[in-house]
Amino acid sequence: MTAFIDTGVFIAYRNRRDNHNKIADALMRDALKGKCGQLYTSDYIYDESVTLALMRTKNMGVIKDVSDTILSPRVEMVFVGEVLFESAMEIFMKYLDRNISFTDAVSIAVMREYDIDRILSFDSHFDGIVERIR
Repeated sequence: MTAFIDTGVFIAYRNRRDNHNKIADALMRDALKGKCGQLYTSDYIYDESVTLALMRTKNMGVIKDVSDTILSPRVEMVFVGEVLFESAMEIFMKYLDRNISFTDAVSIAVMREYDIDRILSFDSHFDGIVERIR
C-alpha cells in the first residue's frame, strides 16, 4: 500500500486551530507509523502547504512544523519535471468541470506515475478520480 499526502492534511495536522485538526492528527499518526505504507508528496504540495500556512496563521512555529513534517524521512518528495508537468496539464484540462487546481492535477499525475494507491485528502473533488482516505 502507498499513499500521497495532500496540502489540507499537512496543514490541519500541524495547525490546532484548523477544523480538521483531530482527523488529520489521527490520519498522520497512522501514516507516519507505516499504516499507509510508503508516503509520498510533491514539491507542489510543499509550496502550497507552507504558503497556505503562512497566509492562514502568520505563525512561524506552524510554518516550520508543516515544513518539517513534509520533509520527514518517512515522506518521499517527488519533484515535478517536464514529463509529470505535461501529464498534469492533460489531467487538469480533462477535469476542468471538477474545479481541481493545477496542483491537484499534479498530485494525480504523480499518483499515476508512481502507482500510488490512495490520497490522504479532505478534498472531495478527488473522488471518482483516485481513492481518497479522509
